Amino acid sequence: MAQQELKRDLENRHVQLIAIGGTIGTGLFLGSGKAIQQAGPSIVLTYLIVGIAVFFVMRALGELLLSKAGYQSFTDIAQDYLGERVAFITGWTYWFCWIMTAMADVIAVGIYVKYWFDIPQWVPELICLIVLLGLNLLTVKNFGELEFWFALIKVITILALIGLGIVLLVIGFKTEAGAVSVTNLWNHGGIFPNGITGFLLSFQMVVFAFVGVELVGVSAAETSNPEKNIPSAINKIPMRILFFYVGAILALLCINPWTQLTAGESPFVRTFALVGVPVAAGIINFVVLTSAASACNSGMFSTSRILYNLGNKNQAPKSFGKLNKNHVPRNGLLISTLILSGGALLSKLIPEQAFGVVTTISAICFIWVWGVVLISHIRYKKQQPQLHAASKFKAPWTPFINYAVLVLFAIILIIMLIADETRPALLLTPLWFVLLFALSYIKRVR
Repeated sequence: MAQQELKRDLENRHVQLIAIGGTIGTGLFLGSGKAIQQAGPSIVLTYLIVGIAVFFVMRALGELLLSKAGYQSFTDIAQDYLGERVAFITGWTYWFCWIMTAMADVIAVGIYVKYWFDIPQWVPELICLIVLLGLNLLTVKNFGELEFWFALIKVITILALIGLGIVLLVIGFKTEAGAVSVTNLWNHGGIFPNGITGFLLSFQMVVFAFVGVELVGVSAAETSNPEKNIPSAINKIPMRILFFYVGAILALLCINPWTQLTAGESPFVRTFALVGVPVAAGIINFVVLTSAASACNSGMFSTSRILYNLGNKNQAPKSFGKLNKNHVPRNGLLISTLILSGGALLSKLIPEQAFGVVTTISAICFIWVWGVVLISHIRYKKQQPQLHAASKFKAPWTPFINYAVLVLFAIILIIMLIADETRPALLLTPLWFVLLFALSYIKRVR
């Protein structure tokens, strides 16, 4: 039996850094350029709103995960409170979420490498996938160690950016774009330079920036002390949002007028180039490259564990529910990596649109997953009041906050429907749910 159980080799430091690494990735380092162009300085408010919503989702998920020792992911939770069919759809949707997200990260790897080398974009993308696959096939501890160091690099980078911003503000440094100043937040068209429309359009990319925060829940099955580590990681999310997102974006906008940042490049690389340190710009490009690799690494981990879970529940081929001698779901890892390689194909066929398409689809599907968590928590509180009363990690202000966040998610989907750029992906994504709904009947899922 031990051979067929996921090994609990993730330590507290791994879980803490997975929680950070899951929320700092391509969405912040690359996608924030597009979001800033849409919203201007009001992007800070967008990050705050979505960050607060995601925190309440995580508090609900944390209470649910700790309410029953056998829970390995939120698909188990959905099965208990929303039925096997919803669990089936949610499990496969979460897998699809991470496939889309990791494809975006793979595409980003190719973009970043082109900063130094004029080679076909798909070459470094495939090399990255092969290296990460080899490391993930060994042990779960390798994943934890790899993500630990990847996340540490991200943390140091953002610390350096914020520190640089403070120093430049104090000395009144001037760049080719003008003086570094907090007045850059309102001197170029105001806080809402593109009006309420631009502010609303930024929500899609900001939602994508937060995808992966729930990875700490997926890793619950492989942490050595979930009762201690999961609450600790979740409770630190608000400070991480304030520091790593709001702090970093404020530093960017004080150093650069928002009009100087474009959707086609990382605003982090642009910032260090603007202050006249070319070597530093190259170093930051390396950092955002490792960030994309880190997010892809998380995608491999997550998709393989979701397939393992689905295979054990007869909601996927049983071969996905098997582990190798290192307690790693090898078959799920291999098939997920094979499909991820489609990101290299997309970057070749539609290089300009690929990133936007996959990030929109990812954001839509993650909204489904987060919504299922919130609805499951509402049902849990009604059906298991004794468990809620006994919980040592109660989600605050429920069920009111659950409904409020669900309304916010609905508004974001409506915005995506109205926006020309995101409408095609939004209209196509329901086909995925129709397919899963049909398959659930074919498989006679209840």
